[in-house]
Amino acid sequence: MQKRERITVQGAIDRYADMVYRLALAQMKNTTDADDLFQEVFVRLVSHIQDLESWEHVKAWLIRVTVNCAKKHFGRYWNKNVDLVEDPGRIAAGGSGYEMPETDPVWEAVLRLPPRYRLAVHLYYYEQQTAAQIAALTQQKESTVRSQLYRAREMLRKMLEEER
Repeated sequence: MQKRERITVQGAIDRYADMVYRLALAQMKNTTDADDLFQEVFVRLVSHIQDLESWEHVKAWLIRVTVNCAKKHFGRYWNKNVDLVEDPGRIAAGGSGYEMPETDPVWEAVLRLPPRYRLAVHLYYYEQQTAAQIAALTQQKESTVRSQLYRAREMLRKMLEEER
């Protein structure tokens, strides 16, 4: 019988902090809100760590909670009625060890996608999740995720062609 590795909050932070922060940045499009979302996700992890059975379960749980917290954030009245000033192309994680290229035209185009397409693209290309995994995480059909990825690729292609 194989001994199960102990799952801890610090272990989850060490393994998945960059992934959660990248996903938070992709969803929030500004560092201030991404920092808040990142903190909220790991605070929630503290009270749920005992329910998680494996590191894959932790990873899936973190992605799901990050997406749900981002949706909740955008549902608040304040966030529906305030325009952001910060440049979404200038994204750098203070102290997390993660930086998104400032002049990457593909990343800048991804940030301009509608939220459902941005999420699918980010999880598929930046977090190497399969369409089936994304479907499970976002509680959608796999065919819906594949359609979102197809439509997002078309939007990105058009955006990048227009910039040439």
